[in-house]
Amino acid sequence: MTLASRLDQRLAVAPHDGAPSQDEGQWLRQGAHPLKQAAVLVAFVDRPHPTLLLTRRQPHLRSHAGQVAFPGGGVDSGDADIVATALREAHEEVGLSASAATIIGTLAPYRTNSGYCITPVLAIIPPDLPLIADAAEVAHIFEARCDHVFDPAMLVSKSAMWQGALRNYREVMVDGERVWGVTAGIIYNIGRHLGLDASPRALNRDAAA
Repeated sequence: MTLASRLDQRLAVAPHDGAPSQDEGQWLRQGAHPLKQAAVLVAFVDRPHPTLLLTRRQPHLRSHAGQVAFPGGGVDSGDADIVATALREAHEEVGLSASAATIIGTLAPYRTNSGYCITPVLAIIPPDLPLIADAAEVAHIFEARCDHVFDPAMLVSKSAMWQGALRNYREVMVDGERVWGVTAGIIYNIGRHLGLDASPRALNRDAAA
């Protein structure tokens, strides 16, 4: 069974009410401005043990400096749809050609406390593509094994004081890279929505039924 088939199978039986955002409640209570629409490309790299394509942002950026993220960004007026946004941003940030990505589907948006409504666009890409980081925005491109980041033993819950309030968030370490906040929250939602939190190895080729 191909990786596309395994993901399609899990999407077909996934609950359709969406996965709630960790940040949604606080942002809606603040209610300062309408949420800005954005998308990220959640690219599953088609390896025997599939991985997720991730980036570390440059340390000088105004927002989320130095943090690990999926390729993605805000919707532009020229984007045909939310999938086009994710593909455009991935091309700009890491040089990923849209033709190299097989789109599997989208999941419920993740609403953030910083004012974004982020739609995860799930895709499959071949391994070992000649990706090139946009030096202005991306400091590092790397992959994280799915059976690691979707494992609840690895994706742990933490809390910290932020702007005078105790905030809960999730975090997973990947070869010295700290994946946390919105990115880890999206990973958590995907894992729960597709049932990968209960069976982290389900996408592995040697675990397929």
